[in-house]
Amino acid sequence: MNFTKTNIPEVVLIEPKVFGDERGYFVETFRGDLFEQETGVKTRFVQDNESRSSYGVLRGLHYQLPPHAQSKLVRVIEGKVLDIAVDIRKGSPTFGEHVTAELLAENKHQLFIPRGFAHGFVVLSETALFAYKVDNYYSPECDRGIQFDDPQLNIDWVVEHSKLQLSEKDKKQPLLKDTTDLFDYQINCYE
Repeated sequence: MNFTKTNIPEVVLIEPKVFGDERGYFVETFRGDLFEQETGVKTRFVQDNESRSSYGVLRGLHYQLPPHAQSKLVRVIEGKVLDIAVDIRKGSPTFGEHVTAELLAENKHQLFIPRGFAHGFVVLSETALFAYKVDNYYSPECDRGIQFDDPQLNIDWVVEHSKLQLSEKDKKQPLLKDTTDLFDYQINCYE
């Protein structure tokens, strides 16, 4: 596996090695010892999630507050998505900045989004099967979000705005500047 730090070093692009022949392929999608060595994060994933969505479906920008904050390891099993991670750690030198990664079934790339980041994705193919591991269980009381088209974030979602499909919840998320439920850059969210 190849681990590459992004423009926000805590967000890491992971490129697994794919071994294939005429019969198909084999890929190791997660290996704890390498993950900890390369990211510096000691985590234990406790839940796997999967969603199927059609073109233009945008899910995000979501996060969970402590004590149920979540890191995510995301990948695409079928199709193609544009994946986004936004730094929402008050005091961080990259606060409000984001990482963008195209994740495709063909290249098997993954993105690690640590605690302290909001996450979202938009489907760029006809359909997409999206899978992700989280290191804490879902908690409705700690569930939060930020408006996907917040001008302060300046995210290019690639899909024409009129073709985006959002949940009612995601249409009503607050702007980053109006959000008080954020993370503190100085606090280790893994303790």
